[in-house]
Amino acid sequence: MARRADYNEHQAAKRLRVPLAVFRWARHVSLVPAPDASPGTWSRAAVEEMDAHAVRAAMPHAAVTAVTAANRIAQALGTPNVPGRPVVVSAFAVHRLIAQGLLTGLSANPDGALLNPDQVEAMCRRPDLAQCVSPEAPLGPDQAAARLRVRRVDFDHMRTLGWIEPAERREVYFGTSRVNAVLIPMFRTGDIDALPTAHPEIDWDHLRALGKGRRSPLAALAGQHTAPA
Repeated sequence: MARRADYNEHQAAKRLRVPLAVFRWARHVSLVPAPDASPGTWSRAAVEEMDAHAVRAAMPHAAVTAVTAANRIAQALGTPNVPGRPVVVSAFAVHRLIAQGLLTGLSANPDGALLNPDQVEAMCRRPDLAQCVSPEAPLGPDQAAARLRVRRVDFDHMRTLGWIEPAERREVYFGTSRVNAVLIPMFRTGDIDALPTAHPEIDWDHLRALGKGRRSPLAALAGQHTAPA
């Protein structure tokens, strides 16, 4: 059998006998060099020079999921997530912290997240933890409209105008069949809170005072744009 000439990250981790999440963390802290064969690929010589013991020691504890990280952050804030009650800190917020570079995602699954628990604990010790987390709370369209104190139709016009984009879309099931799944756009609280400042040309007091059936001042503007998916 011919010897392998190069390795992707899965193959390199397997050769070093470490979990992929550990290999990715070692790369994050520069214990693993940048790929030298091609983007995402290391030469055989580069992999043979990697110190498996050092790579393993860089992350001595098993990776945790975004849900576990969210629960730990909620606990650190003094407002723990309690089963059966509304979630205080969600996996959505953890994904947003990853997107900001405040946490490092280590999962090969783009829809999931694995994290170094030691990094999560360091995050929990930040004096500005609440300020980091509060803008990342998820809001559905109805919740976003309520937070802005406008009607849902007015918020939909803002979306059509491109003023706000969802941070992600969450699959929600009605019944037990995936056939009945609906993708719900989820928005960052921080992005929603920034809208009035970002659009001072709008009379927000007037917009918020509109009653049911009244034409929105955003309607004419929105009619010139294509509605978002």
